[in-house]
Amino acid sequence: MTRRYRRGGFTLIEVLVALVVMAILASLAWQGLDGVLRARDGGREAIDRTVRLATVLTQWEQDLQAVFDTETVPAVAFDGQTLRLTRRTAGGVALVAWSVRSGRWQRWAAPPAVRVGDLQQAWLRSQQLTGNEAEQITLLDDASQWQIYFHRGGQWSNAQSSGDLVVRALPPPASAASGVAAGVARVALPVAVRMVITLHGQTLTRDIALGPSAS
Repeated sequence: MTRRYRRGGFTLIEVLVALVVMAILASLAWQGLDGVLRARDGGREAIDRTVRLATVLTQWEQDLQAVFDTETVPAVAFDGQTLRLTRRTAGGVALVAWSVRSGRWQRWAAPPAVRVGDLQQAWLRSQQLTGNEAEQITLLDDASQWQIYFHRGGQWSNAQSSGDLVVRALPPPASAASGVAAGVARVALPVAVRMVITLHGQTLTRDIALGPSAS
């Protein structure tokens, strides 16, 4: 009886099947690794956005709590796009402008002023900003639906609505014998400012009370 022996090694079909299996396993392994990397990158981006937002909100709070009324230009004013405020700084009083333009939340600050004329010039310049100035800092992207409210008289109202008027006393002229001070009507400063803004599709609301130097 003649016996047939199989030679050692693999047939071509067996090699092809093995290669196909290895390719499938490699593809599954790469998909799993890609998913892990994407999740890691997404987690890092979320953390970076959270840290940056916290930094921006800290600056927002510091600006409002340092508001100082010079009685030369409005201490806090909102025109629907830009919130302007005057705040104390180490070098004097600085005019700061927060705005939302073309999906970008930005902050602009003029150099500290120690003279009335400089502060008035900064106020006029702030009304001509385009968002491309060298002093402009883009804080966050994908920003929209920016709205500001003022708290006066125990209630919130749109910052663009008329505020209560108060009379601020002016020092009497040197030649006045009676010593009675004159007065000028000014819009009362709000007690607090509410910001409502949409960032990355989510609405953020923040209430900040003005600092004691504002009054």
